[in-house]
Amino acid sequence: MSDVPRHHKPVKFSPEQFDAHEGGPDPARVSEAAHLAAHALVSRGRASDDPEISRRLIELTDEQGLEGIAEMWAEAPAVSLPGALWRLYALRAGVRKDPVRMGRYFAAGRGTAQVSHVVAGVAEPPGAEEITTMADAILSGAFNGEFDVALDRFAAFCRVIALGRIRLADTGRLPVVDEHTPRGPSTVALTQRLERTAEELEASANAWRRGHLD
Repeated sequence: MSDVPRHHKPVKFSPEQFDAHEGGPDPARVSEAAHLAAHALVSRGRASDDPEISRRLIELTDEQGLEGIAEMWAEAPAVSLPGALWRLYALRAGVRKDPVRMGRYFAAGRGTAQVSHVVAGVAEPPGAEEITTMADAILSGAFNGEFDVALDRFAAFCRVIALGRIRLADTGRLPVVDEHTPRGPSTVALTQRLERTAEELEASANAWRRGHLD
C-alpha cells in the first residue's frame, strides 16, 4: 500500500568511514532520530484501523532481523519510547527464534508467578504456538490497543520466563543445548537480565500512563 511507510535497513559504515565523516554521527542527532522514528511508528499504527498496516508493523523485523532497528533504538534510554519499542521487538524476536524452549520456560514458571502468568495472557497449555501468538498479540496491542498494557504484558512474560528457567535449572531439566551451538548466558545472568527488562518495561508503562514516555 502506497501510504504505508517503507522501512529500510540503515546503511552501515566501517570505522574508517565514520572517522572520515566528521568524527562519526552526532549522538544528539542519533537520539533525536530514534525518538522521531519511534513516535512516527506508534502514531501511524494507532491512527489506522487497517489490519494490513498493523501486520506490517508487527512483522517489521521479520525480513531483516533486529539489526535495522538495533542501530537506532538499542542504545536509547530504557525508559523512553524508542527504548520500550526496542524491548518489545527484541522480546518478540526471541520468542519466534525458539518458541518451543520459551514455551517450556513459561510452563515451568507459571505456577510460581500466578499474577504475571495471568497478566501475560498466554493460552493454555503454553506451547510453542500459544507463545508465538501471545508475542504477536502483545506487539499488536502496542499499536491498536493500550500501549502501557502491552508493556506490562511483556514485563509479566519476562518474569514468568525467568522463574521458569530457574525452576528447570534447579531440577536439572533445562533444555539441552546442542554441542555445536554456542552457549548463552548463565541461568543467573539471564534471569537478572529478564528481571531488569521487566522492571524497565513496567517503568515505561508507568511513564506512558503519566504522559511522560518520550
